Amino acid sequence: MTKKELEKRLKDSVLLLDGAMGTMLYSKGIFINQCFDELNLSRPDLIKEIHREYVNAGADCIETNTFGANRLKLGKHGFGEKLETINATGAALAREIAGDNVLVAGSIGPLGARLEPLGPLSYHEARDAFEEQAWALNKGGADLIILETFLDLSEIQQAIQGVREACQLPVIASMTIGDDGNSLFGTAPETFTQRLDQWGADVIGLNCSVGPQVMMETLEKIIKTTTKPISVMPNAGIPKMVDGRNFYLASGEYMAEYTRRFIQAGAKIVGGCCGTTPEYIRAMRNAISSIIPRKPTVMLTVDKKIEKKSPPVPLEKKSKFDKKIAQGEFVTSAEIVPPRGVDPSRVLKAVKRLKESGVDAVNIPDGPRARSRMSAQFLSILIERNIDIEPILHYTCRDRNLLGMMSDMIGLSAVGIKNLLIITGDPPKMGDYPDASAVFDVDSIGLINMVNSLNQGVDLGGNSIGQPTRYLIGVGVNPGAIDMEREIRRFEWKVKAGAEFAITQPIFDLSLLLDLLKAIEHAQVPLIAGIWPLVSLNNAEFMNNEVPGASVPAEIMERMRRADRKNQALQEGLEIAREMVLQVRDHVQGIQVSTPFGKVSHVLEVLSVLE
Repeated sequence: MTKKELEKRLKDSVLLLDGAMGTMLYSKGIFINQCFDELNLSRPDLIKEIHREYVNAGADCIETNTFGANRLKLGKHGFGEKLETINATGAALAREIAGDNVLVAGSIGPLGARLEPLGPLSYHEARDAFEEQAWALNKGGADLIILETFLDLSEIQQAIQGVREACQLPVIASMTIGDDGNSLFGTAPETFTQRLDQWGADVIGLNCSVGPQVMMETLEKIIKTTTKPISVMPNAGIPKMVDGRNFYLASGEYMAEYTRRFIQAGAKIVGGCCGTTPEYIRAMRNAISSIIPRKPTVMLTVDKKIEKKSPPVPLEKKSKFDKKIAQGEFVTSAEIVPPRGVDPSRVLKAVKRLKESGVDAVNIPDGPRARSRMSAQFLSILIERNIDIEPILHYTCRDRNLLGMMSDMIGLSAVGIKNLLIITGDPPKMGDYPDASAVFDVDSIGLINMVNSLNQGVDLGGNSIGQPTRYLIGVGVNPGAIDMEREIRRFEWKVKAGAEFAITQPIFDLSLLLDLLKAIEHAQVPLIAGIWPLVSLNNAEFMNNEVPGASVPAEIMERMRRADRKNQALQEGLEIAREMVLQVRDHVQGIQVSTPFGKVSHVLEVLSVLE
C-alpha cells in the first residue's frame, strides 16, 4: 500500500484497527514471561486464531504479533538470530487471515533501552534496529507500519527514519500519554504532534496507558496542530492498579460511545490497546457503522481444530439448590465463614444444625475481607462429603492465574461441587497480610465466561475436556453501589457471560432493593437477598462505614443506638433482620443470612419468620 492509497481510503471513511494481542494471548494461557513474538513460529495457529477473531469482529486492519520483535528484546529471550523469520512470519500469518479486504499493519514497539544521551544505545544503532524489523515486515506482506506506544520523541524519530530506509510503506507514528495528556517523558501533545508531522509520519497517533476520556481530551488538542490523519487507540478504560497490575474495568459499550466521539472530533483511525478484545472491537464496529455505514464483507469461518461446544446441563439438573430455583421455589441459605485453623469440627457441627433446621444451602466465602482462613474449597468438599447439604462456594479472582482457576474448576467439578458464587475478591491490602500479592488475571466477568465454557465441555484454549462441568453460576450484585449505573452495566455483562442467579450485598433498605429489581428485571435472573443480623451498635457502624455497598439507613442506626443504651442491641438487630426478611420475601426468590461470629442460632432466629 502506498501513502496515496491510504489517504484515499481514509478520505470518506474511518479505519478500525484491532485490539490487544497480549491480552488475548494471556487469556489463552500464554504466560507473560514468554516471548510473545516467538509464538509466530511455535504457535502459528494460535496467532491466526486471534487474528481471525478480530477480523470476524469487524476490524478493517489487524496488527502483526511483532510489537517486541526487535534485536534487543528478542536477544534477551535467545531469539535474536530469528528476527527476520519472526517478523516476516508474523506478517505472513496476519496476511493469510486478512485476505484481500483487511489491511495488515506491521507492529513495531520501542526497543526497550534508553537512547543517548540518557542511555547506552546510539541513534545509529536504534535506527538500524528499526530498519531491519521494518524490512522483514515488508517482506512478509505488511500493508503499512505502525510505530506504537513510544514514550521518547528521540526514539520514535529514529524509528520513522529506520522504516523509511527499509521500505516505502505508510507509517502510523503513535505516542503513549499520561493522565495529563503529555507523553510519559513530559512532552506536550501539541509539541510531539508537530514533530511527528515534520519527521514524515503519514498518520499521527495516540495509544496505550490511558482510557478513552484522556485520549479524547488530547485528541481535541492535537487535531488543531496538524493536517495529517489522527489515530486513537486507548486502553480498555483507565486500569485499576492492584499490586502493580492493570485491572481493566471499562466496557465495550463505553469504548463504543467514545469511538463515536473520536470520529466526530476528527479521528480517522480508531482501535483498542491493552485490555481490549474482539468484543470491544465488535462494539466499536457497530458504533462506526451507526455513523458511517460499511459495505458487508465475508466473515471467515472458525478454525475446525477448535472443539465444538456441547449443550450445557439443563438448569434444573445441575444441583438440588438449582432445582428448587428452577421450579420457582423460595430458597434459603446461610453464610458460614471457614475456620482460622485446621479443625473444621465446630463449623461442620454448625452446618449440620442448619441442615436439620431445613436450610437449603450454605455459602462459603473465599478469604472474606482478604483474611487468612481455611480454603473455602476444602471446607466445601468437607461439607459435601460429610453433611447432606449443598455448599455454594464463593470463588474469587484474587489469588490464582487463569490456568490455576481453570484447573480448580475442573477439579472441583470432579469432586462434586456444583454451586459457585463468582466474585472478583477483596485486595490483600484490606486484610491481615498487606504485603501479600494479588493476581487478578481477570475479574468476575472473565471467570464467568471461562466457567460457562467449561459447562459446555471446552477449555479456554478451545480444547475438549470430555464431560462438561455442571456448575450453577451465581454472582454478586450491590443494591447500595455508589455508581449504580456501572453496577447495573456490570451485572448485565455477568448475565451475558452466563450468570444464572445473583446474591445481593446485605439489605437494610427495601427501597434500594426495589430500585435494583426494577433496573435488572429485563435480565430475568433469580435474585437472592442478603440479610445481615446486626449484633451490636459497633457492628452496625462497621457495616455502614467500612463494608462497601452496605448502606444502613439512619432510622436503623438510631434504633441500634437506643437498643445499645438498654443493652438490647443483639435483640434489636435480630428483630430488624426478621423485619427485613418479611419485607423482601415477596420480591425475591430466596434469602441468604450471614452468620455473625459463627452463631447459627442467630440465623435460625431470623429465618423463623418464614415458618
